[in-house]
Amino acid sequence: MPEINPYARLDRFIRAYAGKPGGLVRVLQKTQEIFGYLSPEVQTYVARQMKLPASTVAGVATFYSQFAAVPQGKNVINVCLGTACYVKGSGEIFAAFKKLLGVDADETTPDGLFTLRATRCLGACSIAPVVTVNEAVFAPATPETAAAIVARYRKEREERKDAAEHAGPGRAAATPPPPA
Repeated sequence: MPEINPYARLDRFIRAYAGKPGGLVRVLQKTQEIFGYLSPEVQTYVARQMKLPASTVAGVATFYSQFAAVPQGKNVINVCLGTACYVKGSGEIFAAFKKLLGVDADETTPDGLFTLRATRCLGACSIAPVVTVNEAVFAPATPETAAAIVARYRKEREERKDAAEHAGPGRAAATPPPPA
């Protein structure tokens, strides 16, 4: 089955949510899911398609911490530094991730495997301290959990790499530029 143009996928979603309450946030979530981040070009495209000022789209994209304006790693690690998590040691967990990955907040590892982000609340205070990796939740987390998480995702990458090498050569499709 041929891969659907990402802009065609986005256009279908925009048609479904344009003009609805909360529609822009939903569209930006889908846009980030499709493209991996919200580049200025794709934000302009969304604004044009939704008939909104570009400043409105940029304002929403920069207001919510869930949105990224630069490419993210394959695995986005969010460490909650909100009050409940922080008093239970999330600062030390964040420091452990920084040391293990060799990056600071909002940075991506050179291999593109991880992006480390500090968040203020993940809405799971009762199981603090909380770390998420993509959609997976790890709680209560510890600095040792950080090491286990990094090891797990590195191992998964190696297993995928080994499986791909045994499956034969593959081709990666480039994302086309937005339609004019």
